This record gives sequence, C-alpha cells and structure tokens, in this order.
Amino acid sequence: MTAPLTPPPPPHDRSAQGPWQPPAGASGASGAPAPGAQHAEYAEYTGHGWHGQDGPGMRTEVREAGLVALTVALGGVLLGVLWWWLAPHVPLVGDVTDGTWVVYLKDTEGEQAVGVDGTFTLLGLGFGLVSALAVFLLRRRGGVPLVVGLAVGGLLGSLLAWRVGVWLGPAEDVVAHAREVGRGVTFSAPLKLGAKGALLAWPLAALVVHLGLTALFGPRDPEPEFEHGAYPPQSAG
Repeated sequence: MTAPLTPPPPPHDRSAQGPWQPPAGASGASGAPAPGAQHAEYAEYTGHGWHGQDGPGMRTEVREAGLVALTVALGGVLLGVLWWWLAPHVPLVGDVTDGTWVVYLKDTEGEQAVGVDGTFTLLGLGFGLVSALAVFLLRRRGGVPLVVGLAVGGLLGSLLAWRVGVWLGPAEDVVAHAREVGRGVTFSAPLKLGAKGALLAWPLAALVVHLGLTALFGPRDPEPEFEHGAYPPQSAG
C-alpha cells in the first residue's frame, strides 16, 4: 500500500508581505546606494562642500573685493591732482555794469571747457587700464566679487578725483575773484566737470580691460576626464 503524498506548500503571498525588497547584500550589485551611504554622502557634502569650501571661499573673495575697492578708490587722489595740473584753464573777465559786477568768458569761441572734460575722461581711461592690469596680475583667478569691487572702486575714485580737482582749482566764487583781481583782468574759471558721464570712464575701462585679460590670459579649468567605456561606441553608420 502506497503512503499518501504530502500536499504541496501553499503559494507565497507577496501582497500580504509588501513589495519584494532585495537583500541587504544586493544593494551594491544593483547600483542603488544603501540608505546609510546616502546619509554619509550628504554629511560629507555638507561638512566639506558647502560650509568647508564655498562659505570661507566666498568670504575671502568678498574681503579681497573690499580691499581692491578701497585701494582703487584712493587712486582718485592722484587722478584729481593730475586733472587739476593738466586741464586747460578757462579764462574769465570781470566788469562793472550799473554798479554790478558781471563775469563773462574772455574767449566765447574757445574750447577750454570741452578740454577740461576731455582731460578727465582720458585720465579716467588710463587709470582704468592700469588698475585693471594691476588687479589681474595680483590675482589672476578673478570672480564676481573682485570685478564688482574693481568697478565700485573706479567709480568712487572718479568721484574723489572730481572733488579733489575742484578743491585744488581756482575759487568757485567768480564774482569775489573778479573783485579781487580787478576790472578787466583775466583770471581762471573754477575747475568744473560739465559732462558727468566722464565719471564712468574709469570703472567702464577697468571692467572691459579686466574681462579681456581674464578671457585671454586667465587660468583655464581642466577638461573632464571620462573612463574608458563610459559611453557606448557610436556606430559607423
């Protein structure tokens, strides 16, 4: 007599136990990082990527940009002195009409006033070139904060040069000056910047020159290297 066969085991109900999950050792084979590896990678990036490199690096660049802006702005004193020294003089003459002093241009067709603005503009362009070259040689790897500091320093330097030149120039009270020198005596007009756009010559020139030097002679980032076989070979067809 044959013994009864053992009934087969019941089918495994996967739906009751939830979706199938790979064993713990299979995570490396499937390419998916383990949960612990994700947390470790995030902690490493948080500790060394954002707070460890970008934070102090950005603070350093901002400090350098502030130092550049201050140094460049102080150069405006020299620009103001040169402007006062090289700018042409605008001749004025004082006269008395009905007991009132009147001051007018001695040469109504003269271009000395245009020469004053042109001198400031040319000096600003030269200072922009020199400051951009000096900043580039001191720190070849620039950055947005450095470029902003250079532009701000150039603008502040132009404003400082303008005020220094006016302060060094002739007195701004032309009527009192005419009374002092006498009737019909020629004297120089105050140093005046008619075209206020000349104040932008220095920062614009510094920006253009620095960006050009960085594009031509700045350091290059290394090309990314790919492992052999990372991409499938392309078909000949």
